[in-house]
Amino acid sequence: MSVLRVHRLAAAALLSLALSSSGKAEDVYIAIASPMTGSTAALGAQIRDGAAAAVDSINASGLLPDTRLILKIADDACDPKQAVAVANRLTSDGIKLVVGHFCSSSSIPASDIYAEAEVIQISPGSTNPRLTERGLATLFRICGRDDQQGRVAADYIVRHHQGAKLAVLDDKSTAGRGIADIVESRLRAAGEHPVRQSYVAGEKDYTALVSRLKREGIQLVYIGGYYNEIGLIVRQAAEASARLTVIANDPLMTTDFLAIAGEAANGTLFTFMPDPTKNAAGAAAVAKLKGSSLTAAGYTLYAYAAVQAWADSVKRAGTLDATRVAAAVRSESIDTAIGTVAFDSKGDNAAPGFIVYRWRDNTVEAVEQN
Repeated sequence: MSVLRVHRLAAAALLSLALSSSGKAEDVYIAIASPMTGSTAALGAQIRDGAAAAVDSINASGLLPDTRLILKIADDACDPKQAVAVANRLTSDGIKLVVGHFCSSSSIPASDIYAEAEVIQISPGSTNPRLTERGLATLFRICGRDDQQGRVAADYIVRHHQGAKLAVLDDKSTAGRGIADIVESRLRAAGEHPVRQSYVAGEKDYTALVSRLKREGIQLVYIGGYYNEIGLIVRQAAEASARLTVIANDPLMTTDFLAIAGEAANGTLFTFMPDPTKNAAGAAAVAKLKGSSLTAAGYTLYAYAAVQAWADSVKRAGTLDATRVAAAVRSESIDTAIGTVAFDSKGDNAAPGFIVYRWRDNTVEAVEQN
């Protein structure tokens, strides 16, 4: 047995003893890694708020005796290079859990660093299938996958807009292009022939794109991307009287989309996981969030549940050792604010499906459940 292995076993034993003793509370650092700045910062704020609320709740509950969780906030700006830098810094700081990243293009390169350092990573929002297809033992995803999400979106389009002239757009990002590829493939398998085009994220003027869609008589467009650009496309399409029905992916679950699109947001469709605020299991978390300036919408409770799943597994494992905690995460179902979750061998949550939602009168309503 190597000296390093002996050291790790000894450390695990000491941590296990610390978790079960009645001595002075030990500070244990966990982190969220998400876009806190940039065009997707609203979604990072949801993750931050959910994780912070979970930390407060777990510390107050005594779930982990003689342990005080402390949350650190790391900003990756949804940029792969920054995500790698964040991952290197967090692993050097001895972080025990990373809730993140949000963007798949950030989670995928960062996950290799966490895996090498034996740090638990649970993403509340990275939906690209490739994240969990690489067999990383300490990596988990508590949200759904794009091969689920894309199927729901495409099947909805076929059922309700069969024969319409379709287009599929993406912003060239890992997440946007990935989900758009899935939707396009499924539409073509159903006999549809969508126009396919990409656009450049970060621009302010998409009138040329809108003009082309209008000129070609497009009636429904699926967009894989983020709320900022999709909001601009929706608004500029309305201004051009393009009469498009837009359906998009999960990042539209934020009022920032509404602020950008304005009245044109009415009728915009998108897919997202089941609303956890409707789940009795999340009642306590929802009440806690409503009693503050926070909101339980979007990814907030998914981040909350990620911290819960880790803490429950630490309790059952009796240690902070990542390998043993990861085994505990996979070993049985866990009750969380989004309901009961169970992780498969890849690290995916077996529970979440996707629902079609619609923005209407400044609120989100479920249109069709799958």
